[in-house]
Amino acid sequence: MAGLTGSFNRKLDYVRISITDRCNYRCQYCMPEEGISCLGHDEILTYEEILDLCRLLQGMGVRKVRLTGGEPMVRKGLIDFLKRLVGELPTLHVALTTNGSFLLASAGELSKIPLSGLNVSLDSMSPAKFRTLTRLGSLEDVLEGIRAVRSRSSLPIKINTVLIRGFNDGEIPDLLDFAKSCGAVLRLIEFMPLDDSVWSRDRFISADEILDSLPDRENWIPEKPGRRDPNHGVPEGPARYLVHAQTGQRLGIIAAVSHHFCETCNRLRVTASGELRSCLFSTEGVSLREALRSGDLGTVRNLILSEAWKKPKCWKDASATSQHMSRIGG
Repeated sequence: MAGLTGSFNRKLDYVRISITDRCNYRCQYCMPEEGISCLGHDEILTYEEILDLCRLLQGMGVRKVRLTGGEPMVRKGLIDFLKRLVGELPTLHVALTTNGSFLLASAGELSKIPLSGLNVSLDSMSPAKFRTLTRLGSLEDVLEGIRAVRSRSSLPIKINTVLIRGFNDGEIPDLLDFAKSCGAVLRLIEFMPLDDSVWSRDRFISADEILDSLPDRENWIPEKPGRRDPNHGVPEGPARYLVHAQTGQRLGIIAAVSHHFCETCNRLRVTASGELRSCLFSTEGVSLREALRSGDLGTVRNLILSEAWKKPKCWKDASATSQHMSRIGG
């Protein structure tokens, strides 16, 4: 199997698929307070079309798909779809990214599904700050949801935190403590300049600054390179991982801006409307929806190959303009 490759000889074996553009939060770095106009139900890919796409992608060498949103758990039928997806494609590594607000209600069923990983966005351990950032969210719902999943399964959990200067940059110790308490891996992420309406240089914190601000800094040492997650056998992606020399706790730092990882990027993205994009910062892609809808998988395959070849060498080369993260699927 030759697999998917781009014009810069990068192997593309990981696809993020947004299953909805809708979300129950209005996070400040993701969308404006009033929200955005949402796609109609007939404009988003059906579960059957997503399943067909995943079958095709696996046959083209893709080893991992991550389902995202918006917030994927607002879409009805997600749990049943996850069961079907991992049941019909048992060798495809399927992961889920969520804001965690529905985890408590779904923990029992979700924990029975052999996912390769669960990523939960958690940007503050302060109820007031969490409410301010998400505009609609309840911190306790998210914390209890993570604990509920952990109490029922050994599903690998990662907690993703976007650090914003002057807002949550003093909460790293509390976030580390919570992650340790529930057997999760905390990942600290640079604030990315996707949306000019919410991003500003003075709120940005570089990965180097994050590293220097870690509590007990001298005990955080780089993890040996080339580690593969034992649960699904594929590289863990763009995070630079550290291990605490005394406790063994792991911590990831994602330097998407200051030390971009474009030369090793193995990702493609599919929006909820079925548009394939070769880079997070691209505003142009190719629509797979009509070919999927008509069952013309040969055309879908050719469209994927063509768009994969267009993947830019670096995100700075993408045709990016200001855009809301919720429209792209992270």
